Amino acid sequence: MNPLFLQVANPTADMVTVGTKEVSLWDLIAGPEGHSLFVMIPIMLMSVVAVYIIVERFLVVKRAKKFDETILLKIKDYLSDGKIDAAKSLCESSNSPVGRMLEKGISRIGYPIEDISSAMENKAKLEMFELEKNLSLLATLAGAGPLMGLIGTVVGMVITFYSISISGKGVQIDALAGGVYQAMIATVGGLIVGIIAYIGYNLFVASVQKIVHQMETTGVDLVEILQQKVK
Repeated sequence: MNPLFLQVANPTADMVTVGTKEVSLWDLIAGPEGHSLFVMIPIMLMSVVAVYIIVERFLVVKRAKKFDETILLKIKDYLSDGKIDAAKSLCESSNSPVGRMLEKGISRIGYPIEDISSAMENKAKLEMFELEKNLSLLATLAGAGPLMGLIGTVVGMVITFYSISISGKGVQIDALAGGVYQAMIATVGGLIVGIIAYIGYNLFVASVQKIVHQMETTGVDLVEILQQKVK
């Protein structure tokens, strides 16, 4: 379980020494009188969403990469023997975007080559859409996380200087330090969310591009096989 949620359940656990005082990690995150919670709670929610998307997309992309390129040679043999149903079953058993695209093309055998190419292209677009699902949200979190942290930083400094201005006691190190650490915690939290989401987004974009390239090259190969069969 996430240590942060353990802190919510047991806020006295894992005490942290700050100067001569010991405070819980939750109190450190919440800030003085809980002023940081209005920023830290959304940041924590964004971190949960980002991790969920990364794990879910990782599993999807991992399955999508499992395509045996030797299947194309088997498809060629099946089509040469006129075993269209066997070729379709082979594509279906691959359970991958490339296999589903090839199955779409094979199911259109008998139509003009242009129609087959168009059908596979449309299927490839649908598969690409499924692969890119939620990636735009991950990119949004990559940008929104640091901005949310910046809001916490600005608000923390505003609260600090306002408190100093109305206290009538001048600048006190304790009050100034409390506001600064409150502001910095929000910044750190936002940056962590942003970095995780940004790295995850770029890794998935690169993986999806590789799969799309594989679909393009495999589709061209199938069209060439069908053209040879027609000749």
